[in-house]
Amino acid sequence: MSDPTLARARAGDEEAFRRLTDPYRRELQLHVYRIVGSTQDAEDLLQETLLAAWRGLDGFQERASVRAWLYRIATNRSMDALRASRRRPEGTRRMTDADVPEPTRRAEPIWLEPYPDVLLEGIPDRAPGPETRYETKEAVALAFIVGLQHLPPQQRAVLVLRDVLGFRAEEVGDMLDTTATSVNSLLRRARASFESRLPATGRERAPVPDTKLERDTLERFADAVEAGDIDTMVELLTDDAWLTMPPEPWEYQGPAAIGVFLRDREVSRGRLRLVASRANGQPAFACYLPLPDTGIARPYALFVLALEGARISAIAWFADSGVFPHFGLPRTLR
Repeated sequence: MSDPTLARARAGDEEAFRRLTDPYRRELQLHVYRIVGSTQDAEDLLQETLLAAWRGLDGFQERASVRAWLYRIATNRSMDALRASRRRPEGTRRMTDADVPEPTRRAEPIWLEPYPDVLLEGIPDRAPGPETRYETKEAVALAFIVGLQHLPPQQRAVLVLRDVLGFRAEEVGDMLDTTATSVNSLLRRARASFESRLPATGRERAPVPDTKLERDTLERFADAVEAGDIDTMVELLTDDAWLTMPPEPWEYQGPAAIGVFLRDREVSRGRLRLVASRANGQPAFACYLPLPDTGIARPYALFVLALEGARISAIAWFADSGVFPHFGLPRTLR
C-alpha cells in the first residue's frame, strides 16, 4: 500500500514532501560531508539532493525505503562533485616554504573543513546494525574524515555506506548501479587503505565532553594562547602530538617542532582572542586577531583539538574563516 504522504508529494504538495524528507536532512548533510570533506559543499549538495528528489519523485518505485533512495541521490551527487574537481586542495593563504619553519613532513594536500557540532544535533541515534564497524562518534572525528579524503570517490562512498551507516552490500550496489560483488571488492581495498591511516588504538581516551578535566585542559590552553604563552601551550602537548593546517601540506610533530612553529606564528601575527566552540565532536576555538587602533578583532582561524586525558594530541589549524557563520560565530569581536 502506497504511503499517502508520498502520494500527496507526488501530486505536488510541497508540505508533504518536507514531511517525507525532513527527518533525514541532518543525517544526509553529515553523510555528504563525510564524502566531500567540506561543510559548505555539504550544505549546497544537500539542497541539490532534495531538489533532485523533488523532481524525481515519479521515478521512485518504492523498491527501497525513502531514506535509502535519498542516500542514493546524495551519494551520487557527492561523487559527481568530487570527480568534477570543483574543490581544489589549494592553500587558503597561498603560503610558501619560506613562510613557515621546516615541517616534520609534507603531506598530500587535501581540502577539508571542520564540521560544527550544532549540525549534529537532531540526527537520530540509530542503533548500529551488524554491518557497521565504526561508532557514530568515531565516524565524525577529524582524523576519520581526513582518512576518508585520501580514498578514491567510489571507495570512500562504499566505506561510509557499509561500515558507518550499515547498508547491506546489495543495497549499496543498487545505490551505485553496480553489483554486491563489486561493492565487497571496493570495500576490501578501501578498508586496507583507510585503516592504515587511522591513529593507533590503545591510547588514553579523550575526556568526556564538558567534564572538569576537559574544561580545565581547555581553559589552560585558551589562557596560554591569549597570553602568548608558548611554553604552557607546549607543556600541554603529548610527546607525539601533531599540528596540521588543512589544506596546507606542512605538518609538525612533537612539542619541539610545534613550539618552533607556534613561536614563528606569534612573532608574525601577534596575540589572539579565543571563543570556545565544538567541531567534529571535538573541542574547538575560534581565533580572532585584534586590528591595531580599532578596538575590533577580526576572524583569523579555527583550532580543532584532540585530547588525551589532560593533554593535547592534535591541533588542526584551519585558516579559512569562511566557516565561522556555520558555527554561529560572530563576524568581529570588540
